[in-house]
Amino acid sequence: MFKFLKEVVAGSGTGLKDLPYNIGEPYASAWGSWLHFRGTSKDDGAPVSIFSLSGSNAQDGHLAAGRNGVKRLRTVRHPNILSFLHSTEVETVDAGSPKVTIYMVTEPVMPLSDKIKELGLEGSQRDEYYAWGLHQIAKAVSFLNNDCKLVHANVCLASVVVTQTLDWKLHAFDVLSEFDGNNETSSGQMLQYAWLVEAQYKSMELAKSDWAGIKKSPPWAIDSWGMGCLIYELFSGLKLGKTEELRNTVFIPKSLLPDYQRLLSSTPSRRLNTSKLIENSEYFQNKLVDTIHFMEILSLKDSVEKDTFFRKLPNLSEQLPQQIVLKKLLPLLASALEYGSASALALTALLKMSSALSAEEFCVKVLPTLVKLFSSNDRGIRVGLLQHIDQYGESLSAQVVDEQVYPHVATGFSDTSAFLRELTLKSMLILAPKLSQRTFSGSLLKHLSRLQVDEEPAIRTNTTILLGNIASYLNEGTRKRVLINAFTVRALRDTFPPARGAGIMALCATSSYYDITEIATRILPNVVVLTIDPDNDVRSKAFQAVDQFLQMAKQYYEKTNTAEDTEGASMGISSIPGNAGLLGWAMSSLTLKGKPSDNAPVSSVSSTALPPASANAGSVIDTPPTAPLRVRSAPDFAEQPVPTSPTSTDGWGEMENELDEECENDKDGWDDLEPLEEIKPTPALANIQAAQRRPVSQPVSQTKQAANLQSKSTSKLKKDEDDELWGSIAAPAPKTSKSFNLRSTVTDDDDDPWAAIAAPAPTTKAKPLSSARGRSAKPAAPKLGAQRLNRTSSGV
Repeated sequence: MFKFLKEVVAGSGTGLKDLPYNIGEPYASAWGSWLHFRGTSKDDGAPVSIFSLSGSNAQDGHLAAGRNGVKRLRTVRHPNILSFLHSTEVETVDAGSPKVTIYMVTEPVMPLSDKIKELGLEGSQRDEYYAWGLHQIAKAVSFLNNDCKLVHANVCLASVVVTQTLDWKLHAFDVLSEFDGNNETSSGQMLQYAWLVEAQYKSMELAKSDWAGIKKSPPWAIDSWGMGCLIYELFSGLKLGKTEELRNTVFIPKSLLPDYQRLLSSTPSRRLNTSKLIENSEYFQNKLVDTIHFMEILSLKDSVEKDTFFRKLPNLSEQLPQQIVLKKLLPLLASALEYGSASALALTALLKMSSALSAEEFCVKVLPTLVKLFSSNDRGIRVGLLQHIDQYGESLSAQVVDEQVYPHVATGFSDTSAFLRELTLKSMLILAPKLSQRTFSGSLLKHLSRLQVDEEPAIRTNTTILLGNIASYLNEGTRKRVLINAFTVRALRDTFPPARGAGIMALCATSSYYDITEIATRILPNVVVLTIDPDNDVRSKAFQAVDQFLQMAKQYYEKTNTAEDTEGASMGISSIPGNAGLLGWAMSSLTLKGKPSDNAPVSSVSSTALPPASANAGSVIDTPPTAPLRVRSAPDFAEQPVPTSPTSTDGWGEMENELDEECENDKDGWDDLEPLEEIKPTPALANIQAAQRRPVSQPVSQTKQAANLQSKSTSKLKKDEDDELWGSIAAPAPKTSKSFNLRSTVTDDDDDPWAAIAAPAPTTKAKPLSSARGRSAKPAAPKLGAQRLNRTSSGV
């Protein structure tokens, strides 16, 4: 029964074999008779520290003091006092004699003397770190003396340990006792285990055992003397040998010297209270102490103070000891971001600090916080994550991206902020390779189909570029269904010149994915039309593309004739290695202050915005561009009218409103654009094709007639063949005028197959044909305003 009660009082467990921790290698030093070991938890392998104290029998004085220390450490809690986890007492027989051992398990720590040697700090960085450590120990001592009315009685270098985050913590509570100052008449001993304290660390009254004087002195008198001993050992680098050595102040910093002398005053009542040391000492006023103190009380600061602090933090962190930044400041900053007390500006500081970490450390210490931040509703945090995704995106695993990151990032595709939509789009260049095919088809392609008709021309352009860059990650069936439709039907007919240029270059960059039939019937007819585009850069890119695709057709012809490659028709043109490089972003980033006009064409688009397709027969697109395009708000063509902005629903088939429902459907938004193969042209469409093959410089009368026939035959074609979107593969020749300026038109005919998916077709200044001319001609629509009415004699 007695043994059971002793185990309950001393700790928990029935023996060392039941200790839920593994004992590892010992440290070289420890306080008093204790031994300090490294250890790990048997449950999860978490690191711990294990202290052991042995005695010959249960009545040993060291064991009694050790039990007092364990009890005190378990009951006293403070951020700067060592955290207790577990304890047990074990009885064994060693060489025929009994042996009792106390085991105490705490958070993982290291003796201060060993940590100082490991860090190897010098100069101002050493002084700043020492100031921070002394500041922490002074707070722990002040808590014991002023708040708990306890006396530690043995503050020295050996009683201080350092955590993994480089925090200093006080332990060695074996001598700890209540301050019995109220009973001044009692002459009994106040500190029962004072004999454990080495003579050089005892204050003058404690060395004389003047208990009456001790009780009359303030409760901090003994521990203030101990703080002086700690300061001496810390700066001298030597263990205190005798009390007289404390008079040697050559090692003490000048800013700390007055406080050091007051701590070691010969009169106990005149010794400096550690709480005053914290508040008034000039020595504790430095960058490191101020920075860590601000981070610890961050939740009490207002938004202005936080923003000011985090703007300065990236530069400030370069002036602080790197080990302290990585092990102390970085965890504080990550925790503040994760729990919402830090602003979005802290994200920049976090990523800059973490750049010094190894890849393994980054994945353990920083990456989990970043993944959690993707679920934040703070728009500033989301913008910061997307702006810096190139710094950490490669460290994200495919599973984490597909399951945890992408679902939150995808909300940015439909955000009301154009700036956030653009950042979300650009982030896909890094995230898309890590997505599953189901996510590609069920979600990403649906979002891209909407962005390709976004109201912002820069977003439309960059969507086309992104499709070209991620084409290699699509499966073959999806590429066949999506790429040509997205690049020709959408991009090549966009009202924004850079978008048309991007469509051409995307076709060139993905040329290896098209077989000869697609090149001859679907790509070349649409690209040739742009050789007379009003924009010079678009025309230049169109000629380059025509040369490249014609060269591929010629190579196919030569191979077919010589029978060198019998699979050329089915496997594509392998001799032209397309997709060799990434397409660069063609548009400059949108700004939060304003957005570029949807209707602002660019007179000259840099050819380096996309990898140029060489006009040489054997050209290969293999160099990514570096120069971004600039969107100008003023139109370059004086007569160009303002085109209507595309909407998010035109021409992409039936789109469900909810993304969750869309994910159940494997369609990606380009299905409705897939042309039907091998449909014989109708007579009306044959007339259109004949008109397209005529020279551009036709007589005015023929131009008018072709335009009228095209308008009428298109309506008739829609009624006859409801499922045929493209009809003939060849694109209609653009209508021309003397100026070649683009004109946006609004078609009143809902049956026009181009109305929903293509940019408005250009119009001419030619007047419509009269109702008496043409086959199946319809009377012209009446004009607004006063009109002359032709009445017949029988009409009225």
